[in-house]
Amino acid sequence: MFFFTKIRRRRLRQKPFPAAWIHILQKNVPFYGRLSPADRQELHGHIQVFLAEKYFEGCGGLTVTEEMKVTIAAQACRLLLHRETDYYPRLVSILVYPTAYLAHHRERDSTGLVTEGIQQRRGESWAHGTVVLSWEDVLAGAANAQDGHNVVYHEFAHQLDIEDGAVADGSVTLPRGSMYSAWARILGREYRALQNDIAAGRKTVLDGYAATSPAEFFAVATECFFEIPLALKEHHPDLYKELKLYYKQDPASQW
Repeated sequence: MFFFTKIRRRRLRQKPFPAAWIHILQKNVPFYGRLSPADRQELHGHIQVFLAEKYFEGCGGLTVTEEMKVTIAAQACRLLLHRETDYYPRLVSILVYPTAYLAHHRERDSTGLVTEGIQQRRGESWAHGTVVLSWEDVLAGAANAQDGHNVVYHEFAHQLDIEDGAVADGSVTLPRGSMYSAWARILGREYRALQNDIAAGRKTVLDGYAATSPAEFFAVATECFFEIPLALKEHHPDLYKELKLYYKQDPASQW
């Protein structure tokens, strides 16, 4: 079965990329203009496969358009460049709301106390086949490529995180076994340092939300790696190096 999947995906990647989709990328996804010709070609192929395999559904009265699909796919597939990929194998569908939406929230603290309520969200990533996104926030995150916030990068980083298990925990599948020790040591150290900085009220490159769990640390670090790579490299060189090795990209070199 995997053999035939590889053949089908290769054929999809070789299909001509629609001119209308290039126009969408040029209009909505500024990072596209900074990619090398080879990276653009690779991204085109990944987008073709992604759109053929994933199901999009509009929520809250939204009708999903080709523009929405291509804009989301481009950002999700940027995380796949230069790497062996199975195209987010646990992911089946992407649900798209017109704006931030309300969702039920349930949380258990360290004492075992459970709190529940309704929370406004820009996106979610579920372990069982679904990513949820606000289209308004997808567009805003793509348009401002230097604010360190991108909901698509964030939620799809969670999808990468769960490829090695059912729970997002900041421990991703790495290319080589020898990389796991450094990954755990450096990301663990950076996570604890961020928690200390937040507690002390110090200004940080990484958003404070990254200090809530190792999974959120990896997702926020991914946003910063692609959106504000120069700042991340300057202030967190070891973290930047680990992400560079994992993603096999060097976004700081594109600025």
